[in-house]
Amino acid sequence: MKVAVIGTGYVGLTTAVSLAMNGHHVIGIDLVEAKIVKLRQGISPIYEPGLEEALRQVLAAGTLAFSTQLSEAKDADVFFVCVGTPEADDGTADLTYLYSAVAAIKEVHNSALQKRVVVIKSTVPVGTGDKVADLLDGCQELSVASNPEFLREGSALLDAIEPSRIVIGVSDPSTGEVMEQLYKGVNAPRVVTTRANAELIKYASNAFLATRISFMNELARLSTALGTDIATIAHGMGLDSRIGPEFLRAGVGYGGSCFPKDTIALLQLAAQNGISLSILEKVREVNATQPVWFLQQLQKLVPDCRGKRIAVLGLAFKPDTDDIREAPSLSILHELTEQGAAVFAYDPVAEDAVKQSFPNVTYTKTAEEALAGADAALLVTEWKECVQLDWERIRQSMAQPVLLDGRNAWPAQTVKQAGFTYIGVGKS
Repeated sequence: MKVAVIGTGYVGLTTAVSLAMNGHHVIGIDLVEAKIVKLRQGISPIYEPGLEEALRQVLAAGTLAFSTQLSEAKDADVFFVCVGTPEADDGTADLTYLYSAVAAIKEVHNSALQKRVVVIKSTVPVGTGDKVADLLDGCQELSVASNPEFLREGSALLDAIEPSRIVIGVSDPSTGEVMEQLYKGVNAPRVVTTRANAELIKYASNAFLATRISFMNELARLSTALGTDIATIAHGMGLDSRIGPEFLRAGVGYGGSCFPKDTIALLQLAAQNGISLSILEKVREVNATQPVWFLQQLQKLVPDCRGKRIAVLGLAFKPDTDDIREAPSLSILHELTEQGAAVFAYDPVAEDAVKQSFPNVTYTKTAEEALAGADAALLVTEWKECVQLDWERIRQSMAQPVLLDGRNAWPAQTVKQAGFTYIGVGKS
């Protein structure tokens, strides 16, 4: 099939590459010419394992191209809308880019062609797909489908090629048939439903995962007070088939492009309909205060950070991505610099993005360099470069052997035996 993907960000580029890998002829559309120039050269604007290599392969195969002009994709069978829906000032999703894309599609559409589908891949409030369908009413042979993404940053390409499920929201069987043809050969459970159901599935999924994280973080605070081990508790919980092991790790809180934005958007949607989602409100409160709670553990060992050298390892919101949106590291850096600490930070890929907001932080080329001479070290993102360390050598290089493990990823017994004072999140 001929496919146009509007928007070449995290979701759009991954979608375009995966569809091209599945044999479709894809053209990615973006208004930013500099980005298109780089994409044509096989240079990805985002860091995602395996994505740039796959991008170059499909470019060489001729199944993927890029342009700034949607008119070059006017003969597409399917238009994917993968533009950003950022959080507006009131917490709702800003759909400006989405409606601009829909208007552009309407302009290039030729009703004399065969049936074509506008697929909304962007995360949008419930009812958006129906509103888009109303806007396109009168455009013969042009229908609308909701097809939310469930990509995990750090493994997005794999998730696109081998999805956990494919959710398709349509209002008529013929649109569903086009979507089935698009995903022919992809072995994954299908959920074919209404557009509204598909849209809520996306929001509900992210909200539920965020809830699991915040529940474990709040439980970790109790575990700290009781002297129990949250990692062991999570393991015991996860063995229950009704619960499962995923998203039960305590830490310094969630971040990224999805959970923070989608939880507040769902809360706003509920409020607009007179419904209170009090559990989700608490989820956001716990997440916002988790970095603060984590730094309170530092104060037990370093009561006054003024003038102290503090190493912060990891800046991205999770490993294998350069995404710093809503990253817990930002709150931690802000608080430490406010307290007058001399902060030395390391991240293998996210340094440049953080520098703009925190120019007074010293950024190092290795984790070992950040740790040298430090009065305390904080693990914020569990990059392998930040976890797999020579602890005997690190112990000799630090001014004070104080470790705060914000991801419970350091080998607790090993570092204690090496002479470190170690504090994890909710670990005895």
